[in-house]
Amino acid sequence: MSAAARSEATEDDAWPAILTWRAHDVPRMESVRVQLSGNRIKAYGRIVAAATPKHPAFSASYDLVTDDRGATKRLSLTVTLAERERQLSIARDEENMWLVQDHQNQTTRAAYDGALDVDVIFSPFFNALPIRRTGLYVQADSITTPVVYVRLPELSVEQAVASYSSVGSKGIKLVSPVADTTVTVDDAGFILDYPGLAERI
Repeated sequence: MSAAARSEATEDDAWPAILTWRAHDVPRMESVRVQLSGNRIKAYGRIVAAATPKHPAFSASYDLVTDDRGATKRLSLTVTLAERERQLSIARDEENMWLVQDHQNQTTRAAYDGALDVDVIFSPFFNALPIRRTGLYVQADSITTPVVYVRLPELSVEQAVASYSSVGSKGIKLVSPVADTTVTVDDAGFILDYPGLAERI
C-alpha cells in the first residue's frame, strides 16, 4: 500500500467522528457528528449558548451536506430561544444560485457573489469548509472567498467575504466579518483552536 493510500485509509478509519468545541470566555459549546467521504461532508451539530451581554440564551441545531468538492449543497438550521423556535433552510442549485427559505416560508434566490460555502457565526466547524475545499490544510496558499453568512440567534443571512492564508505548521490566518486571527487545524482541516472563539476539547 502506498503512503498516500495508507494516509487515506487512516483518515477514513477515523470517521465518522464527533468534534466538540468550548468557547474561551463565554458559556457556549458546539458539538458535531461529521462523516467524510473524500471531500464530501455530512454533518449534524448543535451550538448551545447561555445568555451573554451580546445575545440571549439559545440553542442552534444544524444539518449540512456538501457535494463531492466539499462545496455546500444544503444547510438546515433550527434556532430555539426561550420564547420561540425558528428554522432556516439554505440550498445551492445546479446554477450555483442559493435558495434561502426563512421561518416565515419566504424564499429568496440569490448568487451571493458565487459563494460555495456557508459560514455560521459562533461556529468553528464551518470554517473548515473553505479550508478543506481548497486544500489549504495540506498546502501553503492564500484564498479570499465569498460566503453565505448566517448570524445567530436571529437567523439573518447576508453576503460576506472571508480570507484564509497559511502561516506555518497548521496555522491559518483568518479574516472574516467578526474575526482577524490565526486558527490552528488538525490533519483533516478541522479547527483545533480559534482564538477569541473556541477550542477543541
